Amino acid sequence: MSAGIAHGRLVEERKSWRKDHPHGFVARPETREDGTVNMMVWHCSIPGKAGTIWDGGYYPLTMHFSEDYPSKPPKCKLPQGFFHPNIYPSGTVCLSILNEDSGWRPAITVKQILIGIQDLLDQPNPADPAQTDGYQLFIQDRTEYDRRVKQQAKQYPPPLA
Repeated sequence: MSAGIAHGRLVEERKSWRKDHPHGFVARPETREDGTVNMMVWHCSIPGKAGTIWDGGYYPLTMHFSEDYPSKPPKCKLPQGFFHPNIYPSGTVCLSILNEDSGWRPAITVKQILIGIQDLLDQPNPADPAQTDGYQLFIQDRTEYDRRVKQQAKQYPPPLA
């Protein structure tokens, strides 16, 4: 029964997203090889905020929803090895609103999650590091940190329309 709740909520999220989503963002359910739609896995793209060191990059993110959604948050992953203080080496995003034990609430939407991750990119949380490289450079050598982020942005050009 709970899978029905998760699926139903995701269908509503998709409708809402299609009517109103932030410029430059992409969020769509996965299409299987047979052409059917998998509402439990969404492929997203998060634009770097204009005027920041993340600007120009469109960062690919995959959201994996469990049958317990919206009681439990989706798992959100950027590419493995993504450079950022709050992204684990596996690509998993470390963000309070995605933590079922602290910041997650069932009312949080896909749109709010993606905007939250966009905010996290430019405003890392040094109190909750998830990787050593990104954290140490952010704290100790901001010039090198900024250079690495700008270099990474070039690896993720805008998606083709």
